[in-house]
Amino acid sequence: MLLRRLPRGPAPPGRLRPRPPSAVRSVVTSVPLSYGEERGRADRAPLVLLHGLFGSRANLHAVAKALVRGGSGTPDLVERLISVDIAPTSTAPVSEFSAYISAMKSVKIPDGLPRSAARQLADHQLCSVVQHPQLRQFLLTNLVEVEGHYVWRVNLDAISQHLVDIMNFPVFHKPYPGPALFLGGSDSPYIRSQDYLEIQRLFPKADVQYIAGAGHIVHQDKFGEFITAVLNFLTQP
Repeated sequence: MLLRRLPRGPAPPGRLRPRPPSAVRSVVTSVPLSYGEERGRADRAPLVLLHGLFGSRANLHAVAKALVRGGSGTPDLVERLISVDIAPTSTAPVSEFSAYISAMKSVKIPDGLPRSAARQLADHQLCSVVQHPQLRQFLLTNLVEVEGHYVWRVNLDAISQHLVDIMNFPVFHKPYPGPALFLGGSDSPYIRSQDYLEIQRLFPKADVQYIAGAGHIVHQDKFGEFITAVLNFLTQP
C-alpha cells in the first residue's frame, strides 16, 4: 500500500465560485431509501457505507460483513470519513462513464435466454468498450430480467442527461474538521496529485493512500487490502 500524507497548515483559499441561484433551481422529490443492515456489537455505534454510480447495496454486502467481523465502528455522527477512489473535484476529465453508458444502451439480448447466457452475451458486447473484466462484471449487476425481457435496472437516459452534474463536485467553503482517508487504487485516475490541494483545503486532516494493483472498484480488486486499510483507519485513536 502506498501512503501519501498531505501537509498540515492553513487551508489555501478556495478558487471556486458558488453557482448563481438561477443555476440551481430545481424540483427535488425524495425516493424510498433502499438499504441493508448487518448487526454488529450493541456497544458499537453504526458505520454507514454508501455506494457510487451504477452501484447497489449488494455491492458492499461482503465489505459490511467483513467490517462487522473486524469489530470496528464509528459514532453516529460523522467522526471520521473515508472516500474510496474519488476526490472532491470534478471527475469529468478522467471519467469514461459516458462511453460505458453508450455501450450499455447498445446491448441487445434476445428474449427468453437463461440469465447466465444473457450475462455472457452482454459481457461480450461490452468488452470492446469496457476492457476490464472486473468492471464489466460490476456493470452487469445492473442487468435484470423483467417479464421475459432483459433491461438495465438503472435509468441510463437520466444518468446520461445529468452526467456532467453527477461528475462535478459541489462548492463548499467550510472544511470538514475530522480525520479523513482518501483511499484510491494505484491503477485508477480518480485521485490525482493535482487534487491534493483541494483535498487539503476541504479536509485538512486527510491522508491519501493508494492500494497497489487496484483500479476504481478498490474493494473488488483488492478486497483483503481494502478491509485492512479501512479497519486500520477506523481504529486509530
